[in-house]
Amino acid sequence: MERIAEQPLFGGAISCSLPTRFQTVSNIREEVFADASRDESVIVELLELKPEIPDEQSASWFLQDLASEQDALMEMESVSQLQPGDVPFLDPSIVKGVAVGKLKVSKSRQSADAANIVRIYMANLRLRSVKTDVLISVYEPLYISALSESAASVGSGFAVPAAVAGCSSALEVFQTILRTLKVHDWALFVN
Repeated sequence: MERIAEQPLFGGAISCSLPTRFQTVSNIREEVFADASRDESVIVELLELKPEIPDEQSASWFLQDLASEQDALMEMESVSQLQPGDVPFLDPSIVKGVAVGKLKVSKSRQSADAANIVRIYMANLRLRSVKTDVLISVYEPLYISALSESAASVGSGFAVPAAVAGCSSALEVFQTILRTLKVHDWALFVN
């Protein structure tokens, strides 16, 4: 079984659990963890709340915005709301939306012929009381182009399924993050 450990986020103000194969490559505005051997990544972002976006559409709006920012073609696979038990350490009244989509996207603005197919699991936790949209994204490569910069480290073609590689699937990683996400210091959100 894959080893999972609690990871501090934003100086320990928030935490969640991740497989230890994900290494941090964070910066100030977001927390980023990557598994270079699988070209998978996890990103946790704190954004100023966008009150003009309806709650039930927020997760899909953010995923569409990401696709637009990255000049990616996107196929929305599902949009739903999480139940309180899915994120047990947050107030049940917090709106928790999820969008899942497939993107055809090039890394680091490589040309379109180097585009990979990636599934993104994205949760939007709307912390209205502190005017923050929390975005949690898990990136799962499905197909790596031979022309992609990722091909040098993980190979090109269809990605090896997580079960075959002996690790948790991207969906399981996503669910673990949500199930273990805790805010330890709400002062993080004070401007």
